[in-house]
Amino acid sequence: MNGARPERHWAEAAARDHLEQLGYRHLASNYRLRGGELDLVMEDGPVIVVVEVKQRKDARFGHPLEAIDARKLRRLRRAALHFAQAAGGRPDARLRLDAVVVLGDEGGYSLRHVRDVGW
Repeated sequence: MNGARPERHWAEAAARDHLEQLGYRHLASNYRLRGGELDLVMEDGPVIVVVEVKQRKDARFGHPLEAIDARKLRRLRRAALHFAQAAGGRPDARLRLDAVVVLGDEGGYSLRHVRDVGW
């Protein structure tokens, strides 16, 4: 195995489906740039929403949200600004960082959407 990440991880697919059911529009998945990757980029009305998807089998070793620390938020902000300017063509767009936490596995999981995890 070459270590390549599947193009669409099941938890990211579940998060995207959930957000689309809420009316969000998908703009990009796994948007990569030097120093970071955006799991999902969605549009919520006029707002570009960068979504960090965190999946764990359980919370035994800490809640997945704990992995979104100040360093991670800085990287996400920088990548979100780059996306809005370069790929999104909307340098003045309002931006928001959300998280979707998925606990479990493909056979059974719970999903929680947390809006505005920090800008």
